[in-house]
Formats: sequence, C-alpha cells, structure tokens
Amino acid sequence: MTITTPNKRRPRNHLFVAALTAAFSLTSLEARSQTEDPVAVGVKTAQSVQAIEPEPDPAKAGEPVSISFDELQLFADTFDAIRRGYVEEVTDAELFEMAVKGMLTSLDPHSAYLTDDGYSNLQESTEGQFTGLGIEIGYRGGFISIVTPIDGSPAEDAGLQAGDVILKIDGTSTQGMSTNESSTYMRGPEGTTVTLEIGRAGESQPLDIVVTRGVIDVPSVRLREIDSGYWLIRVSRFQRDSGKEVADALLDALEKGPVKGVVLDVRNNPGGVLNASVEMASSFLDGGLVVYTQGRHPESKTVLEADPGELLPDVPIVVMVNGGSASASEIIAGALQDRGRAVIMGTRSFGKGSVQTVLPVSETKALKLTTSLYYTPNGRSIQAEGIVPDVVVERAQLTSLEQGRRLREADLNRSLKNTEEAQASETEEMASLREDDNQLYEAFTLLKGINVYKQIDAKRSEVTPSELAAPDQATKEVKALNK
Repeated sequence: MTITTPNKRRPRNHLFVAALTAAFSLTSLEARSQTEDPVAVGVKTAQSVQAIEPEPDPAKAGEPVSISFDELQLFADTFDAIRRGYVEEVTDAELFEMAVKGMLTSLDPHSAYLTDDGYSNLQESTEGQFTGLGIEIGYRGGFISIVTPIDGSPAEDAGLQAGDVILKIDGTSTQGMSTNESSTYMRGPEGTTVTLEIGRAGESQPLDIVVTRGVIDVPSVRLREIDSGYWLIRVSRFQRDSGKEVADALLDALEKGPVKGVVLDVRNNPGGVLNASVEMASSFLDGGLVVYTQGRHPESKTVLEADPGELLPDVPIVVMVNGGSASASEIIAGALQDRGRAVIMGTRSFGKGSVQTVLPVSETKALKLTTSLYYTPNGRSIQAEGIVPDVVVERAQLTSLEQGRRLREADLNRSLKNTEEAQASETEEMASLREDDNQLYEAFTLLKGINVYKQIDAKRSEVTPSELAAPDQATKEVKALNK
C-alpha cells in the first residue's frame, strides 16, 4: 500500500545544503588533482602514449563542477526524507555511500564504487592470484551473468559455463545486485563452498551448483605443439606479465625448430590489463598502431603502439575468438585483423570496448569510471559490436559419417610394396582436436592450407616457360614407348 501526504513544502535546510555545496566543491578539487597525475590513472598507462587531436580547449580544462542550489536542495530533501522516514534506521554515512554507488551504477555496467573488498579484488585480479571461484561476471537483464569461467578454476571444474545467469548466491537473490556486491558474496576462505542457483539456456528449471572456493593461480599463457612446427598459444586472461609470457613461449617454440604456424586462442578470455595486450601485439607486429582510446577528458585520449621487431615474420597466424572474448582479447584480435597480420576465426566476440580508469578516493576506496572507448587501427569501435571473424566457425560436435573400414591397395594379397618412406599420419594432438574442439582443428587445418598454398605458389615461380616447353628425358621415353 502506498500512503500519500498533502503537498506541503518542507522547510529548506539551508545549513545542510551549504554543507553539501562545500562537500561537492572539495570532491571536485580532489578528483581533478588525481586525474592530473598520470600514475593515478595507472591501469591505462602504456609505453607508447601520445595525445590525439583535436586538443581540448585549455580554458575549459580543469573547470570546476557547477551544481545549482535547486539541484542540491533536491538531493538534500531526498536525503532528509529517507533519513527521517525510512522503515529502518540508516546512518548519514551509509546514505552518502549509497548515493555514490547509485550515481556510478546508473551510468553503465562497468562503472562502480569500489570499497575495501572490491578495490583489493581488482588489484588481485591483475596480479594473477586470488581466492574465489574463478569466474568473470557481467550484468544482464537485472541479474549477474557469467562472461566466462577461468581455465582450470573451481568454477570450470564445477561445470559453470559462459552465459549462465546467477539467480541466487547461497539463497540471496542477485536481482539488482551490483557486480562488486556479488563478488563479495562469492569470495571467501579457501576450501569453503558457495551454492549458486543458475539459469541456463535450454534448461527448464534453475540448476543448483555447489562450488568450492580455491586459490586461483592459473598461468595466463600456455604453449602446446599440435603438429610438427604448428603451435597453440592459449591465453586465458591478460595479466601484467601476459605479454612477456607470450614472447617467451614463442622463443621456446623457435628453439625447438622452424615455426610453421601459430594459433593464438583468446576464446573465453575476459580481458584484463591493457598494457599486456599491447605488449603481446609486439610479438606479432613490427611496430605501428595497436589501439587508440578516445573520450572527453584530455588524459583519456591515447595512442598505443607495438614495439618494433616481431618474432615471427611471414609465419601465418590464426586468432580464435568467441562470445566470451572481451576487452583486451578484442583489442589484439582487432589490431591483427586490421593490420592484415592474422586470420580471425570463431564467432563474434563480446563487444566490451570501453576503458575503465581507477580513481582512488582513499587508501581503501576508489571509483572505477568509464572514461573512453577503444578503437582499432582502422577506427572501428569495439563497443557493443565486437570483432566479427574472417572465418565463422561455430563450436560443434563432429561425427564421422564413414561406416566401416574400406579396403585399400595395401590390404590386397600380393600387392606391391612402396619402397619410399611413408608420409607422416595425423598426430594424436590433431586427432584429439578433431574429436574435442572442432574450432581449433579447423584453425590448424587453415594454417596448413596457407602453407600448402605458399609451397604451390613457390613451385610455380621456380618453373620457367622454357622448362615447361622442354619435357625431361623420362617424359620423352614414355612418349616413345606409347608410339
């Protein structure tokens, strides 16, 4: 039931409004002092940074926030009404913190007010070790959804999947809950459990999945040889050292022999540290533009370039993406696609093309604020669009249609034996991919196809018209016998 009261103007609390005015002015000055320090915008810094034209008007730079008396009066009246009339007692400090959270969560899904746990969680995730479930979460339809489980994490072991919607955490509904709040609910000591009520496409009823919390310490980069000279580099997320780890992996591969092709797998990679993606791109690009960002604030406008000296010139590259590939994953895929350095294969990526800047407001609290958008070298915005693969390959379960075993020449009695060295058959790794991961199987098949075409093209260029016109001795003898 809703109770209405007569429309009477409440007396204005001028002292409270004055205090709010002073508070807002102080906050404005504090925010400006932080954004003027490049270190304060730490998550977004990079080695190759320069301003993007056009430059902002210097006269407007650092202009203080202007809030009218009526706007402050509206806030003060609302604040006072809640403080006096709400069913439960709420302290002024709690109301102010709620107001700050409300301002940020109303902007976009990625802006947030980080308190003690949220701030430390963000710092931990960039270092590569933390205690929890091992999932990247987002916001969808008023609920918390799983962008992707981290490779080798308790979440993956428990069967959580990308696209799952978390309806409840230990019986508490997530409707209207922020991602930071839900993270706090799901984190806890190693070895403890949490029960998630999951909504999953194709399931008529919610699923209850129990996950045991653990220390998430999974290497962000893994190297694996699939066939002779063909390598798979799996990047599960972008941590501070991920770029160096990819470079080290490629150098390890080169030490074992010629590299014929590389698949860079960033499927279900939610992103992470921006600098890591730029450093990683340096392994595949000989300098040049990787990504640029653009927003309203002068410091949000940056150009990020690869270092010169790629490690694998002329080696074909395939980058694997899917709906769980977001942010930094999309940056490196978009850069290699626009620069013509790699074939992008898989399905359309997530489309997270915004930059979040962390602005500390105290030792334990910070604002995570969306400050700009990413753009690929060709000027494409990733936001809400994602990266469209050059070759679309859906994840599927393949079944061989061939029934039984057919006889071959070698199976016939008294068949003549071939004295030449037999060609190598399909490796166990390739056969395993064909059964377990058709997307990766197709990626390596494409790499081999590119190299086969290069060999054919090279052979064509070696044969001169005069050689084509003059048959060799063996051909002449065959023609003589046929006469």
